[in-house]
Amino acid sequence: MKWKKKLMSIIFAGTMALGLVSCGGAGGSSESADGGGSGSGHSDLTGKIVIYTSMYEDIIDNMKDPLKKEFPNLDIEFFQAGAGTLQSKVAAELDTGKLSCDILMVAEPSYSLELKEKNILHPYKYADADKLAFDYDKEGYWYPVRVCNMVLAYNPEKYQKSEVPNSLKDFAENPAYKDALSMGNPLTSGTTYSSVVALLDKYGEDYFKALGKQNVAVESGSVAVTKLETGECKAIMVLEESILKKREEEGSGLEVIYPEDGSIAVPSNIMIVNDKYSANANTKAAEAVEEYFLSPAGQELIIKGWMYGVRNDMDKTPYDGAKLEDILKNNNPIDWDKAYHQRDEIREMFQKYVTVPEEK
Repeated sequence: MKWKKKLMSIIFAGTMALGLVSCGGAGGSSESADGGGSGSGHSDLTGKIVIYTSMYEDIIDNMKDPLKKEFPNLDIEFFQAGAGTLQSKVAAELDTGKLSCDILMVAEPSYSLELKEKNILHPYKYADADKLAFDYDKEGYWYPVRVCNMVLAYNPEKYQKSEVPNSLKDFAENPAYKDALSMGNPLTSGTTYSSVVALLDKYGEDYFKALGKQNVAVESGSVAVTKLETGECKAIMVLEESILKKREEEGSGLEVIYPEDGSIAVPSNIMIVNDKYSANANTKAAEAVEEYFLSPAGQELIIKGWMYGVRNDMDKTPYDGAKLEDILKNNNPIDWDKAYHQRDEIREMFQKYVTVPEEK
């Protein structure tokens, strides 16, 4: 009996060892359940990578642990700011001949066109580019990495849905909402600027003349959401992620309105800086980080940040969000070439008709 028990113990131990190997528990490699990657897939990469991004800081904070698991020996640092601030920062740094970043994750594609034209970017051919649901640079200079959706929102505890604008046109033209509306600043926000371009093409300059007559407040999304909660605003034009985040984290009753005349989906790009201009000239690491953000594991982090992913082989949406395919069925397109080449004129047009707060 003793030798039989000993034999059974040996067989059991061997079975457990095989099970651990097959599950990645003993030297295997598998993605973690939270989308954080293998935990050691890029342990060979060292040095530092700095990323300039317009993503919200708390979303960045939620990404840091999964990134550390995927790149345990690589120091990944983020600098967060609005698109306007980032563009000014990059312009000032280029005057010195060197940027303080290695990767850019900007709010809208028109800036990618500009940086490519100025030979600031490093091309990298992503092997799974055919799985991306949005346009990308065929030479590999930029890829969409997240989608931000501009919508309307209201507070059903303060107003009925019938008492607030249900379309972007009504938002600007219905005098019943005068002095009770808010939107972002296209001079500092890339997604708001993109929305201005889309609305300009759809409705012309008269739309912004009407916005000015509405006395729409031009301010940050966080301030606008607070006004929505207090009832000071009947409706706001805001990124969907701002509302979804409040709903999931705080159980907020604020609701998204997908405008009857279409949302404005803005694909935001990721780009690698050319070694000549990059802070750390760590191209191999920068390529791996870009690829990770475009991979299913990296896209999980984007979706958990209340934004939409860009892969056509992932059927996931942010918490309480609509399906991206449904949003795109009623979406207002954006002319990115126009957004790039007429940026100054479009911003000046907005300032001419809509009161914009002075920068402090």
